[in-house]
Amino acid sequence: MEPNDTVSPAGGPRPRPRGRTALIIAAAALLGISGGTAVGYGIQAQRPPTPLPTLAQPGLGYPAKPLPAGKAPAPLPASEDRQVRTDGDLRKLLVERPKGAKASSSHPRKGGEWLPFPEYVREFKGERAMFLYLAENDLRRIAVTGWAQGKYRESSVTLVQFRSNAVMGAADHFGGQLSYMPEAAEGAGNAGDPLEGTGSGRYFLYAVEREAGYLPFYRARALAVRGDIMIDINITDSKPISKKDIRVLAERQLERL
Repeated sequence: MEPNDTVSPAGGPRPRPRGRTALIIAAAALLGISGGTAVGYGIQAQRPPTPLPTLAQPGLGYPAKPLPAGKAPAPLPASEDRQVRTDGDLRKLLVERPKGAKASSSHPRKGGEWLPFPEYVREFKGERAMFLYLAENDLRRIAVTGWAQGKYRESSVTLVQFRSNAVMGAADHFGGQLSYMPEAAEGAGNAGDPLEGTGSGRYFLYAVEREAGYLPFYRARALAVRGDIMIDINITDSKPISKKDIRVLAERQLERL
């Protein structure tokens, strides 16, 4: 017996090396799959194309040929083209100050003003997070107006506009603000009421805040979205605010857009 020869404990022939049979079977299976796929593609390529089913609508909704110049519809006037309106001076789309109202201490300029980005994010508790969020979502500009009525009532209207090609923009910002409004700790503590003429706009009355030594604090808020603009309206007072007050103001602003 040669030095390299080995004998099994039972004295039989040497064990067959493991793995060789499995490797041969795997290679054969792979060749079978590849060959079957190639044959299948070849058969499919030789078959005639299957015709598509006919359309359910027999005619198209647009003319097959361009309309003559005299019959082509005229372009929308600027008053009806929302894109043209919102691309102009956004401050001109702010609702006008009611008659008899005075300039507010926070927004004294009549006719609206531009609100700087840093000043807007300071209105939120998480300033840094809101700054990054709005910057990433292509905030374009912010216009605001406000006025005072009576002794303590203050109203403000803010238009937050995003770039039209933003992936989420105004609708996402609106949804984020709307989501926490039913919470008692951060929002109004109720589901609010729907704003007619909007898909999901709502207005809210907050629970009154009372603190010893101070006048009662009442607040109402309305949120809506129009295209690339989020609308944020707030009213504060030392006396109760009716639902009609906040609803009518929101409807007036929506009409302007």
